[in-house]
Amino acid sequence: MSQSTAKAATRAFDPVKVGVIGLGRFGRLHSLTLTGLAEAELVGVVARRQESLDSIATELPEVPGWTNLEQAIDQCDAEAWIVACTTASHVEITKRLLEAGKSVLLEKPISESLSEAESLSPLVQSDSSNLMIGHIVLFNSEFEQLREEAARRSSISYIDCVRHRPASIVHDFAGENPLHAAMVHDLYCVQVLVDRREPAQFSAQYHRTPTGAIDLALAQLIWEDGLVASFSASYLTPNGMAPRGIDRTEVFGDGWAARIEPNPRAMEVWSDRAEWPLSLEIRAGAGGATGMLAEEQRCFCRVVRGQQSVPVGATYTDALQVQRWMNRLEEVA
Repeated sequence: MSQSTAKAATRAFDPVKVGVIGLGRFGRLHSLTLTGLAEAELVGVVARRQESLDSIATELPEVPGWTNLEQAIDQCDAEAWIVACTTASHVEITKRLLEAGKSVLLEKPISESLSEAESLSPLVQSDSSNLMIGHIVLFNSEFEQLREEAARRSSISYIDCVRHRPASIVHDFAGENPLHAAMVHDLYCVQVLVDRREPAQFSAQYHRTPTGAIDLALAQLIWEDGLVASFSASYLTPNGMAPRGIDRTEVFGDGWAARIEPNPRAMEVWSDRAEWPLSLEIRAGAGGATGMLAEEQRCFCRVVRGQQSVPVGATYTDALQVQRWMNRLEEVA
């Protein structure tokens, strides 16, 4: 091995210096998970409010923080950033990071507006290697196994996706549409299972509460070869069910079928009430980080180091395709 090759190999395994923008629930999870990865080094966090920085400092006292993005870009040595702030700020912040030559892992959706999402196009490399879309369900172990099973069997005839969330969301997050907040996860998964093929037909329906709020979204996609995918996403589960609802995906082919139920995870705890401690496959502790968020971040680090390409379902083009699918479904609902 030549000296230059040896240096390149060593560089490929250097931890990626990563910063996190946004310290809400998911931004905090990103920050804590990064600290448990050998592949990454959390070198900075950015929040709108000083109170958020003070709060995370109790858990991560050695990590510097900023409330000003420009100062963070200038003063932090992060080579890559995870953008986990409010959706309304996604494009503005991502555009600034890409202009600064940084690699970005952007939590979906890119934007609430398709045209705004498309405005990033001039800054995104053709292989999307500088912009990966965060979608942890693609890294869920059950879904990864389902994808492998489907790839080695006969073609798929039917996909049925169910994703139900607590009824309390209707009141706690007024105006949130389950099509965008819940069904979108399954649209990404189906996009991967059909290898990005564009549907030929779209149909959708809503159920509304007496006050007019959408608490159930149903949709169907049909492809030219006859493949049918059906989706149901709701805010209907009662308090006695798992706090993050239930997820189920079934896939049928010629002579085979498969089912995954990744949420809630199998472990249950009972005391004065039922609990599902592993409702999501995300764990970050003193012993390291495991689960789908950790695997997403590991993948991002490999992309930054040039060790792999952005996977199907996580490229900028993939995100635009799914956003267009949602727009079509809204139009026909």
